[in-house]
Amino acid sequence: MRKIFSTIALALVVVGCAQPEAKFERGNAAAVVPMTIKAGTTAHYLTDYYPQWVGADGVSTADERLLLNALTEDWSEFEVTATDESLVSTIDVLHGEETLSIVVLGGARDTEGSYMSTTKAENGVVSIATTAPVKEALAMWQNVRLEGVKLLDNAIEVTIPARAKDFQRSVIRVFATSEEGRFNDILLPLEYGEVVTDPALIRRQDNQSQILYSLMIDRFNNGNKANDWKINSPEVLDKVDYQGGDIAGITAKINDGFFTDLGITTIWISPITQNPYDAWGQNVNPDTKFSGYHGYWPIYNTKVDERFGTDEELRTMLATAHDGEMNVILDYVANHLHIDSPVLKEHPDWTTDLYLPDGRKNIGQWDGETRLTTWFDEHIPTLDTRREEVCDPMTDTALYWVRNFDFDGYRHDACKHIPLNYWRMLTHKMKSEMPDRALWQIGETYGDVELIGSYVKTGMIDSQFDFNLYHTSRDVIVDTNRSMQDIVRTVEESEAAYGSHHTMGNITGNHDKPRFISLAGGDMSLWCPDDKAEGWHREVVVGDMEKGHAGLQLMKAIISTVPGVPCIYQGDEYGVPGANDPDNRDMMTFECANDYQAKELEQTKALFKERRESMPLMYGDYRTLYSDDAVWVFIRHYMGDWAVVAMNVRDTEAEVIAELPSFVVCSAVECGECRGFETAITTDGAAVECCGGGKVKINLPAYGYIVVNK
Repeated sequence: MRKIFSTIALALVVVGCAQPEAKFERGNAAAVVPMTIKAGTTAHYLTDYYPQWVGADGVSTADERLLLNALTEDWSEFEVTATDESLVSTIDVLHGEETLSIVVLGGARDTEGSYMSTTKAENGVVSIATTAPVKEALAMWQNVRLEGVKLLDNAIEVTIPARAKDFQRSVIRVFATSEEGRFNDILLPLEYGEVVTDPALIRRQDNQSQILYSLMIDRFNNGNKANDWKINSPEVLDKVDYQGGDIAGITAKINDGFFTDLGITTIWISPITQNPYDAWGQNVNPDTKFSGYHGYWPIYNTKVDERFGTDEELRTMLATAHDGEMNVILDYVANHLHIDSPVLKEHPDWTTDLYLPDGRKNIGQWDGETRLTTWFDEHIPTLDTRREEVCDPMTDTALYWVRNFDFDGYRHDACKHIPLNYWRMLTHKMKSEMPDRALWQIGETYGDVELIGSYVKTGMIDSQFDFNLYHTSRDVIVDTNRSMQDIVRTVEESEAAYGSHHTMGNITGNHDKPRFISLAGGDMSLWCPDDKAEGWHREVVVGDMEKGHAGLQLMKAIISTVPGVPCIYQGDEYGVPGANDPDNRDMMTFECANDYQAKELEQTKALFKERRESMPLMYGDYRTLYSDDAVWVFIRHYMGDWAVVAMNVRDTEAEVIAELPSFVVCSAVECGECRGFETAITTDGAAVECCGGGKVKINLPAYGYIVVNK
């Protein structure tokens, strides 16, 4: 196959050879997200992979299956042409004195029989067992392709490079194919060149270890009553007025151990930018306007709303969180500004058009050709960040918060409605200016895996919330006509789309959803025509307390054990009921109202503790061992340690037998106590027995789960 090479790159780069001269400079600060390609020709931006490199001296490949074509002289844009066969390969980028690689993955992920698992690391060599013969494999240390990868009978050996001893944290990644398709990928964190097996060595900057807590500042905790302020207008009902929560209140809860006791590693705070002082919007039945208590109507994008606190209180909160080994990420609104913003008054032409060509108002047009231009409401016009003259200053205002405050990253609002050029510009600036900052970004995008995944690149956004997993899990737990197999398929779809070690946010709910416990308990319906109105006209409760709390526990067990990052919305730790916005935003009480909530809280703490202390749950491979309409059994495995998770989504007891992989040895010959098995966490009545031959019998109560590990 004909290939187009950069002359310089062709002379200097040979794929598959070690690159000992590669420097750990800005281009190699973190492992680059792989390029997943389909058959045919696709266009790519270099900054999607190396965001600080606007151009390169050359881009090349020695792989005959890939054709490269430069679209710009400096290779800032290029095309890749490939067939539909499964492949793992690299494209190499020459930039000054650095030559680094982009992993290329082609073909389908084989989730039926192609799995690989790390078994041990001895004398600087990592051993990997495979369930099928390996067709081809590659190993990466950071973004350098390693030589000396050995293919054995159903096994791979990777030598850890000597240079890894010079770095406190680096990573090895392994990719491979079988005749049936691609294997799962392997991710191994290294501590000065040694594979990390002790969770005590995991730091808050290691993204796979994160457990997020989502809070709405005004509705969380009032730490400084001096900044309390309400609109106090008959036009605004108290439910949608300011309640007094502030930044000082977050600091107080950090100091009293609230987040530490819960097991949280990352606090996600709602927007803190200045919002309007008057009321906007109009609800009918009941008639009320709304305050900007939620923070999503920014007027000044670089000013802390005085009702939330001061710059100094913000710096104190961030320092206190970091002292407690916790990250803090800021919810940032880039899609729109409030019409009272001085920026819009100075630049009224910076917005998209309110009216469509056919005369309709372009409001709430969430999909199709209008999703990048639609307005959320008339008082919050959408910014036209497709234009550079708008995009450039608006990315600067976003960066203000990491330039001037020690935030650890962002939760980005409404990503789906913001063009890709904005994310490329923002991340390019961020990583060029602050290459040594461990800044993590997660975004909000509703849609299919292709749309969501289009934002997940090294040069755009690290992660997105996996709303597909949330919606599927919610529906299966609540609706008895749905099958557990739907959850299994969704998890496998996410793994195939985002990688085996993705950091997609797995949520219990959020500020835009009815409280899950009220859905699980039956007081709210999945098919409610207006789940916001419910909270205005009646007190929404749990309903069936047993079923509601069991369902919520099961949801938390899912998000804590599958690949991705667990994220809990304030109040879900103990089961606050409610309808949709604003009923899901009541002021936190921090006190359990009954024994059900007290038990729920303890179970949440136990789940998050197990997640933080389990290397398999943070870094292990994933595979399903058994599934049917009601029960799901899967294993997470890492360097000889493992966790087996079993769940029952129905209101009847279940008993299943699952066959363990060959590397999990059960000592007992007959059914009885499993030696070497330790029950990490379980609901009442769940149990595991060994049955010999590598099989286990699992008993699960209604809506029950169990996690056992070695």
